[in-house]
Amino acid sequence: MSIHKEVKKVTTNTLQKMKLAGEKISMLTAYDYSFARLFDEAGIDVILVGDSASNVMAGHDTTVPITLDHMIYHAQCVVRGIDRCLVVVDLPFGSYQSNSDIALASAIRIMKETGGHSIKLEGGEEVVESIRRIVSAGIPVMGHLGLTPQSIYKFGTYTVRAKEEAEAEKLKKDALMLQEAGCFAIVLEKIPAQLAKEVSESLHIPTIGIGAGKYCDGQVLVMHDMLGINNDFNPRFLRKYLNLHEQITSAVRHYIDDVRTQDFPNEQEQY
Repeated sequence: MSIHKEVKKVTTNTLQKMKLAGEKISMLTAYDYSFARLFDEAGIDVILVGDSASNVMAGHDTTVPITLDHMIYHAQCVVRGIDRCLVVVDLPFGSYQSNSDIALASAIRIMKETGGHSIKLEGGEEVVESIRRIVSAGIPVMGHLGLTPQSIYKFGTYTVRAKEEAEAEKLKKDALMLQEAGCFAIVLEKIPAQLAKEVSESLHIPTIGIGAGKYCDGQVLVMHDMLGINNDFNPRFLRKYLNLHEQITSAVRHYIDDVRTQDFPNEQEQY
């Protein structure tokens, strides 16, 4: 029996056991009760309440504008929809970068007000002190290295990170520092697959890849991308499992036509 199938509740310890057993970890983003319930019932291991809500739920160009209050709202909705999976909640831009006191206060708010199980924040050496403070308070932390979307104005592009030796070496050192600081897992975003393999093999905690190749201990995608709701985003790493953009548009047009032709509601659909 696989670890994934035998556990009634996925925890950070479950993910550690999955890495040791060579079982891959599945993670998707979700932002509301209905999709969280569907994903949990389907057997997803981890739901990330991502700050990507800034893009896919609020229509912003970047993740920068979303606030801590917004993230708490989305996480509250998600937690109500799950029974089994682990819920990770992003700390949004501005809620942890200033100092470790603010970072800890933000993490505590998320844990107390949402019922979520852990938090995620972006960065390496520069956030290690905050990670230590948060972990010391009993809050599990997932790290995030490589392309860190909250720093998009610093990077100026969403291109692949750590292709050059200097940045790759820094990423490897940062990963070890995050592990030493107490992170239970690390997201690796949009980095070369071979680098992700090296990092994953150097750590005893799991890595979760997005655009980082097949050698990570798990994978994550944004739900709107993998379900084909968002038709404008087509990076190489994305596999679309549905085309809901087309299906939903077709269904809505069918509904509009039925209303206008008075086909809906019919006699069986009224009281």
